[in-house]
Amino acid sequence: MKKILVSALIASGVFAVLKDKDKDPLHKRIFNTTITEIKNGVASGKSVSDELEFKNNKVFSKFLNDKMNIGWISYTITKDTTFLDSIIETDVRYIEVKGLYKDEDKQETHLICKINNELIEGEIKIMKNDKLKKQFEFSGQEKATKIKEKK
Repeated sequence: MKKILVSALIASGVFAVLKDKDKDPLHKRIFNTTITEIKNGVASGKSVSDELEFKNNKVFSKFLNDKMNIGWISYTITKDTTFLDSIIETDVRYIEVKGLYKDEDKQETHLICKINNELIEGEIKIMKNDKLKKQFEFSGQEKATKIKEKK
């Protein structure tokens, strides 16, 4: 009986480790950003506020949804590392993300971003037939979350 119990505990421990390995480190994180359109390689003078929400390996942009009817964009994490910043002497979590959304008109929206702890920056390219239609750059900071009080 003890052997079965020990085996079950070991198996559940291995399963828990493997389950956490696939967990999305961006899940339920929201970033307030500023988006600027890039025309002919130069930033236009007008910027727009946006909110990027990450959830279940998908990202949602209110700006892209409102202006171009683009919903949730699937993404993959291409880099996830932690390093020691020698200036501030603390660990920094660095994540790179690539997202792709294709619509029925074969238009592709590419999202690339880099997240440094709570700071985010990146670009969005909208392509059709391998030609650039629109390009945007964004940067911002993670939205402050409310701390729930214990009763």
